[in-house]
Amino acid sequence: MSVTQSESSSSSSSSEGLPPEVESWIGKVRYEEETEFDVERGYVWTTCASVENGNPLFWDDAVARELTGGPIASPTMLSVWFRPHFWAPGRTKVAQPLQIHFDLKETLGLPEAVMTDNEIIFYEPVRPGDRLKTSQILHSVSGPKTTKLGTGRFWVIEVRYSNQKGEIVGKEMYTGFGYRRGA
Repeated sequence: MSVTQSESSSSSSSSEGLPPEVESWIGKVRYEEETEFDVERGYVWTTCASVENGNPLFWDDAVARELTGGPIASPTMLSVWFRPHFWAPGRTKVAQPLQIHFDLKETLGLPEAVMTDNEIIFYEPVRPGDRLKTSQILHSVSGPKTTKLGTGRFWVIEVRYSNQKGEIVGKEMYTGFGYRRGA
């Protein structure tokens, strides 16, 4: 299944006091990136071992062949493939996952932030050897809100993941709250 730009056209925001720069980000595909490394079974096994996930789908090739046509990565590892290494040859700036979140914090002057909600939808399985691509879309930014944490704004970010064939393998929706602590 492929996802098109038109799917994000229903994005909305509250422009209450938003800088024009942030307004211009809403509904636009940003940060189209490819993983720094291919999906690899060693990462899958290490992740499964770390949480004692003994599901034979991830450990037994015969079971994987029967159920999914071959080995797959645990679906919950989807974002793992986009967590950049701390250092990489030739990298000139810090690489961060969910870059648009950090852009919002900086541009809106909101030094603190938490994720308040996360929804993941899985499509095609991620398989060893896949080279994944991702993109981020800012769907909305609320007007100023005050909570027990402080005063700030909520935002909704979509992250789309696809494989080297252009098939969508997953989608995440994050709701974040960037804020300044109360006095």
